[in-house]
Amino acid sequence: MSQTIQSVRGMNDILPGESELWELFEETIRSWLKSYGYRPIRLPIVEPTPLFKRAIGEVTDIVEKEMYSFEDSLNGEQLTLRPEGTAGCVRAVIQHNLAAQRPQRLYYMGQMFRHERPQKGRYRQFNQVGIESFGFAGPDIDAEQILMCARLWDDLGLDGIKLQLNSLGQLEERANYRAELIAYFEKHADLLDEDAKRRLYTNPLRILDSKNPAMQEMITGAPQLMAHLGAESLAHFEGVQQILRDVGIPYEINPRLVRGLDYYNLTVFEWVTDRLGAQGTVCAGGRYDGLVEQLGGKPTPACGFAMGVERLVTLIRESGAEPELEGVDVYLVHQGDAASRMAPRVAEGLRDQGINVLFNCGGGSFKSQMKKADASAAMFAVIIGDDEANAGEVTLKPLRAEEGPGQRNEQKRVSVDLVADEIMNAFFDGDDA
Repeated sequence: MSQTIQSVRGMNDILPGESELWELFEETIRSWLKSYGYRPIRLPIVEPTPLFKRAIGEVTDIVEKEMYSFEDSLNGEQLTLRPEGTAGCVRAVIQHNLAAQRPQRLYYMGQMFRHERPQKGRYRQFNQVGIESFGFAGPDIDAEQILMCARLWDDLGLDGIKLQLNSLGQLEERANYRAELIAYFEKHADLLDEDAKRRLYTNPLRILDSKNPAMQEMITGAPQLMAHLGAESLAHFEGVQQILRDVGIPYEINPRLVRGLDYYNLTVFEWVTDRLGAQGTVCAGGRYDGLVEQLGGKPTPACGFAMGVERLVTLIRESGAEPELEGVDVYLVHQGDAASRMAPRVAEGLRDQGINVLFNCGGGSFKSQMKKADASAAMFAVIIGDDEANAGEVTLKPLRAEEGPGQRNEQKRVSVDLVADEIMNAFFDGDDA
């Protein structure tokens, strides 16, 4: 007997029960983004490998270790499953000349892929919501995107998510800082681990983000980028902070926040929590003004962020903010030749009126069908036997009895033409009670 085939490690099924929570989360996301004027864009899962090498940076963990890349067997093209969404979104904006038409506020949702060790809230196939804006140069768009996140945490009923901010300045400012940082780390070369030694001359800012406990004291004493920022960069960062202060959003400036992607400049931010273990970032982003030009487009200011859906769904569950999932409105029970011929017409008629119907398939006795009806969490059973079918009626039975005056808890025979009205009236009476 052959062995059963399992899913790929770190690429998980999302089963019924959890999937409904994901759908509710996605509905909340779409409504939230619409309220800020963001429009959806749908992007390919597979992109040319050079796109990510140019955008993310060749000396990054993502490009060096984590990308799922392969050669197209038909034409030899090097392709990659997208490890993040910003590069593909920028590619689409350039290819379709979107930013030249007017400033753009865009969002996308979907799967990303990184080959890393699976752990709580971090998988090899994971889902992100990404938000990108193009054509806005001032600090107001940076601040707006941060304010958006604060509103979403409130909409989702989440607390304990804290904001960390930093500024990476401009390219030339980082170049001056980079030289000083390398000199500092060279003086402490005996304390650097293998990853830090590998990055020392290629991406020394990433050493600041190391989680190695043996290096923390040395990293704390490293020069800070903020001291190398010019007047314009400092003014931009102050503009972001002023808006946050005016609206009352608390934050912490974290000088070691550098992000793992090379394309960022000026504002960077992360929303973090201590409720997900070591991997505590639930949302992160910032400004990347040079990326559009770097990928072949015209100079265009840009800013965006991404959030991990798995992590947020986990937080929703663990915080007790998980919404109650609704069942169907009606379970339709039927038995007998005449009843089974009439039942599909009744079900479709109820659906025409906006009533959700779970139709009993596969037969079964009335008793077994009623057990299924009760387990379905439906509000009503619509029961059709041959007697009802011959009379052009159904039996309407409430399944979730409620106590109190005016509640309709007893089953009744109802004309087929009136059953939808009876169900709708019962729903509205319940709302008014």
